[in-house]
Amino acid sequence: MRVVVVGASGTMGSKAVKYLERDGRDVVEASKKTGVNAFTGQGLDEAFDSADAIIDVTNFGSFGSGDALEFFKQAGTNLLTSARKHNVRHYLSLSVVGVESLVENDYFRAKLVQENLIRASGIPHTIIRSTQFFEFLNSIVNTSADDGIIRLPSLLLQPVAGDEVAAWIAKLAAQEPQNSIVEIGGPESADLLDLAKELLTITEDTRPMASQPETRYFGISVLREGLVPKGPTALGKLTYHDWLSRTLYA
Repeated sequence: MRVVVVGASGTMGSKAVKYLERDGRDVVEASKKTGVNAFTGQGLDEAFDSADAIIDVTNFGSFGSGDALEFFKQAGTNLLTSARKHNVRHYLSLSVVGVESLVENDYFRAKLVQENLIRASGIPHTIIRSTQFFEFLNSIVNTSADDGIIRLPSLLLQPVAGDEVAAWIAKLAAQEPQNSIVEIGGPESADLLDLAKELLTITEDTRPMASQPETRYFGISVLREGLVPKGPTALGKLTYHDWLSRTLYA
């Protein structure tokens, strides 16, 4: 089985490549480093030749930037056009749990547009919506700092290890297309404040924290359970506590 990973040099892309190769797949690593540019279309036809599945884990890389919409629209159009040309049997793309509730933010609005392009393409597909990666929680905490105080929204999260998401992506690539959304989350939900407290405790960070319902998440008003999976969910096994311990003391 020949699988092309678009965005293979990124954090999630490199993880997906690892698990696909572990499963014995013939993997094509498509990224700017290998001469493939999803935004311009450069190298896509060559990379997609004889591909059975395409995994799109491209990322724009910044929240709140209006350029994200341009990127995901153009890159998505190019990827889907080439996939259709090469009769790709399964197109997989990584998105975000609750993304339809996050459209006040340009980045998340762009991700929803990306999803809609896939649905409208007619290509057999699976849209994989993941909850926040454990690796992302430190960024959530730090971007919430204001005058030395970490001000967090009152939210429930169900974060998951990036490696477990990558393993699920590799597994789904070998299955029949769902032509719908598959949600992936961690083994347990928790209040964002509690997750932040554990992170700051283990890293010996003494900054004070506060959690208030009116505090926004990346500039967005989100319902308390708006970022928790709603339907059947593929669950990771690693808890945040165990992930922190392994990561910091490895």
